[in-house]
Amino acid sequence: MNVRRSAAALAASAVLCAVSAPAALADTAPPAAPSAPPVIPSGLFGKADPTYDGVWRQSIALLAQRTVGAKPAPEAVRWLLAQQCANGGFASFRADAAKACDATTALDTNATAMAVQALKALGGQDATVKKGVDWLKSVQNEDGGWAYVPGSPSEGSSTSLVASALSVAGEKPAEVKSKAGKSAYDGLLSFQLGCSAEPAADRGAFGYQPADGKLAANADATAAAALAGLGKGLLVDPAGTDTPAAALACPAGSADATGAAQGAAGYLAEALKKDGHLTAVTPGADQPLPDTGNTADAVIALAAAGHRQSAAGALEWLQKNSAQWSQGNPAALGTLVLVAHATGTDPKAFGGADLVTALNATGPAPQAADADATPVESKKDKSSGGQNIWWIIGAGAAAGMGIGILLSGRRKKNQL
Repeated sequence: MNVRRSAAALAASAVLCAVSAPAALADTAPPAAPSAPPVIPSGLFGKADPTYDGVWRQSIALLAQRTVGAKPAPEAVRWLLAQQCANGGFASFRADAAKACDATTALDTNATAMAVQALKALGGQDATVKKGVDWLKSVQNEDGGWAYVPGSPSEGSSTSLVASALSVAGEKPAEVKSKAGKSAYDGLLSFQLGCSAEPAADRGAFGYQPADGKLAANADATAAAALAGLGKGLLVDPAGTDTPAAALACPAGSADATGAAQGAAGYLAEALKKDGHLTAVTPGADQPLPDTGNTADAVIALAAAGHRQSAAGALEWLQKNSAQWSQGNPAALGTLVLVAHATGTDPKAFGGADLVTALNATGPAPQAADADATPVESKKDKSSGGQNIWWIIGAGAAAGMGIGILLSGRRKKNQL
């Protein structure tokens, strides 16, 4: 899987497997031969199996292309539009988009949230965006949050992604409330480790889901929550100011979403100091491995919070070490394009690599640039110096540890 995908899919898989296990054990028939991987549609970015990340990687790729002024190919946009179900939701991937969605279609809040961000940026897709937003609102849990699989308990990563999509679409997350009266921000803030958290270094971080009633710091959820609390999506314009990131203010803690986001940024900045990048321990490894995907997410989050200097070391590390991680991977390449944009870095000279050309090579060639396809304008002060995201885990091992921390987040296939 690609950036931010596999953990959520594995979590869902673990739940489904647990539910179906007794029936499976009772069935003595030999298992069916594995089905052939789906054919890669001509309009889709990437050559890897899209079953778990097709909509996600397409959305990232289109968002990144638009960010740098490329006009995406019509067939690439049409492919994404065709993935939407009549009720507004998106599945991770539908091999036969001509077939109507039904009760067996596994709709996905993460894919829907990212599609909303991409289609909003492309413009001219207001009806599709509204349908996606309306579906996301319809599957909000009573606590104000969201799960990757609708109807499951809320978790920090999906709640953050949806809150970001709502903001990008022009909604106010504080006013998007469940039937129980809890807002999207109520749901989001419930995942932050506050002033009583131990160790103290984890204060300000966000968790994925409680384990035995306790939240563990999770870099993936933290980076996503920082963007959500600031009312931003993955497309972040370079800030005109640069201040050092600070730890969560205690004993007061965060009083609102913005304060929570700044506390999350402080946690990320401190976590990056040790190695210049984030790390994760995966099953089978005896040492932490570089976590390239979440490092990229952290850089975007810090830039969004106005802390470019706090992200400078991680940005430099990404420029030197992300080539293998992103090779041929549209979601990873697109994420790095968004890192470059957020930090004022040239995506065509990112550590010696032309990310734009590499991204375009993974899918349908964009149309020739025109007046409507100009790069997203930077809002930074021009006088300021710019600081120029497969199965490597098992679902059972991931479920009890805050699933995103094990493999660079929600949608990362093999990029550790």
